[in-house]
Amino acid sequence: MKNSLELIGKYFLLMKIVFSKPEKWKLFWKQFFIDTEKLVISSIPIIAVISVFIGAVIVIQTASNIESPFISKMYVGYMARESLALEFCSTMIALILAGKVGSNISSEIGSMRITEQIDAMEMMGINSANYLILPKIAASTVFNPLLMVMSFILGLLGGAIIVMITGVVTLSQYQEGLQYSFRSYYIFYSMVKMSAFSFVITSVSAFYGYNASGGSLGVGRSSTNAIVVSSVSILVVNLIITQLMLN
Repeated sequence: MKNSLELIGKYFLLMKIVFSKPEKWKLFWKQFFIDTEKLVISSIPIIAVISVFIGAVIVIQTASNIESPFISKMYVGYMARESLALEFCSTMIALILAGKVGSNISSEIGSMRITEQIDAMEMMGINSANYLILPKIAASTVFNPLLMVMSFILGLLGGAIIVMITGVVTLSQYQEGLQYSFRSYYIFYSMVKMSAFSFVITSVSAFYGYNASGGSLGVGRSSTNAIVVSSVSILVVNLIITQLMLN
């Protein structure tokens, strides 16, 4: 318990340093766009593939469970849309990014820590936490919600493809379900969750990387801890935001 409270305290103290005003905005924006490419754009292929296949799987599972002739087949599209919008395209994608992006951030910063590059920055009077971490947090928090929207669209597209291939329902029934009782608020809700999850992933991973010690084994240990803590934190934040926004 004591160690957990100590870690939480160190995390908030680091975030206080991270969110200080950048000394040179030009350097911040340069690093911001580099991190956008590294953390967001590079994640597009894996998220696209997963989203298409998950959309297809959701459609097949939903169609196979609607056995009553009194339930319209258009609910296949409806349930696929709701499942993707409310949970998969935010929470599940965030858990995937916690592994991919989280390990990348923690290992990168951790390697800089054990090779004393961060110490060299501090010796030159550079706010290393602000320079290294803030652009990553900003890039992920701003652009990852767009990944959520992309995942949602591709998930629905994957469902449409499997409908055309297998004929589990007609394409018109699927389209009717997608349009039925649509609430744009759910998309906004999911984007807010994704933004919060992105902050958790980048800040927690950067924290463990920044405090890495013990050589290469320490970097590996910090990456593992970053993924585990980020994943658990995502689930907790998911519960809190859902209670606040959908209650």
